[in-house]
Amino acid sequence: MAREPRRIVPGHDAEGKSVLVIDGLPTPFGAYWLTDATPGDNSSSGDADLCKCANSNNGGAVVSFASRPSPPEDPKKSLAERERQTAKLFAQMDAHCRSDTSRHPGMHKTRTVDYVVLLSGEVTLLLDKGEVDLKPFDVVVQRGTSRAWVNEGKEPALIAAMLIDAKA
Repeated sequence: MAREPRRIVPGHDAEGKSVLVIDGLPTPFGAYWLTDATPGDNSSSGDADLCKCANSNNGGAVVSFASRPSPPEDPKKSLAERERQTAKLFAQMDAHCRSDTSRHPGMHKTRTVDYVVLLSGEVTLLLDKGEVDLKPFDVVVQRGTSRAWVNEGKEPALIAAMLIDAKA
């Protein structure tokens, strides 16, 4: 059994000394931190991880680590049920980035450059035209294209990702 993920964020106290600010779980969406512009602002003492979707287009970035898709897709579920569940998930993320879902309910597109590392499990990256089977330590440089992550394996796939705002 995998242990709970832990988010550790040091910061500064009123005297400018380094202190532990956050020691806990990431957001329910698997994000660990957000910067809404580059360069990032290290003077804030708040939790910069309260964003739900990386699409600000202000030069920011999001770091996430998650079990995606979790659990693996159930081939017994109808397409309509998968669509309903996926639409609910995207609505919870406040993600207005869903694209043409005729190929798969999880198809989405963001205005980001994503560096995605598959840490364990197996995932298929679906594109509008084509697909790629990924194995652990494969790195995907996702450049704003429409895609879906499909897990038809027996175990959840662990993915680490850094999403950086892009112009298109």
